[in-house]
Amino acid sequence: MRGANLALGAAGLAVFLALGEAVPRLGLVKEAYFPPTSEIADALAGELADSAFWTALGDTLTGWAVGLAVAACAGIVVGVVVSVVPYLREATASTIEFLRPIPSVALIPLAVLLYGNELRSVLLLVVYASFWQVLIQTLYGVRDVDPVAEETARSYGLGTWARVRYVLWPTALPYVMTGLRLAAAVALILTVTAELVIGSPGLGARIAVAQNSQAVPDMYALIVVTGLLGLLINVGARSVERRALAWHQSVRGEVTV
Repeated sequence: MRGANLALGAAGLAVFLALGEAVPRLGLVKEAYFPPTSEIADALAGELADSAFWTALGDTLTGWAVGLAVAACAGIVVGVVVSVVPYLREATASTIEFLRPIPSVALIPLAVLLYGNELRSVLLLVVYASFWQVLIQTLYGVRDVDPVAEETARSYGLGTWARVRYVLWPTALPYVMTGLRLAAAVALILTVTAELVIGSPGLGARIAVAQNSQAVPDMYALIVVTGLLGLLINVGARSVERRALAWHQSVRGEVTV
């Protein structure tokens, strides 16, 4: 079954690449705006041979990884504290609902004003966008704790942090892992967006340079790289999620199927 899925996926990719080659060659779109797949592949090979490309890729991965790590730690800690401290969740609910819908891109002027095009500007946007993904999932996970299990732990004399470790955390972990997987994708999007708009070093800035210099095949090649990067991040996040939740019924069922 898995082999058949891989074959279908490869066939779909081959058809997509063939269409990308044929559509501009047949004149359905202008090659100046959408070059054939072969030209994009040549441009991609040129990018891979350029040391500046790898420097830009490293800058993007640095912004993504640092921002995601900060957001993950802050989201988990704040989510647990807000949930276990009496009345704190009710006191912060309106503030969370006010701040969460603010688009991260709306903070770009503030980031530029504070840090210019430095890495800190990227981190500001990445952390803000990713933090909410982790926080909200953590809050939902804690809310899903079985009250009977909670009361049983209390009756056995478990303290607050013991209940967090043995009752709350196992229940919330599937939600937290979902939040981390979503945050990983959001962090990449905001990293590239910040580099593209602000001009911070990275793949986004390199895409902007290719666009402004009319190097269209190079621009598409870099876009392909960001897409592949997103795919790898998603696959890696799912792999980590399956390992962390190997004991959970949902993952055991997925493996069995």
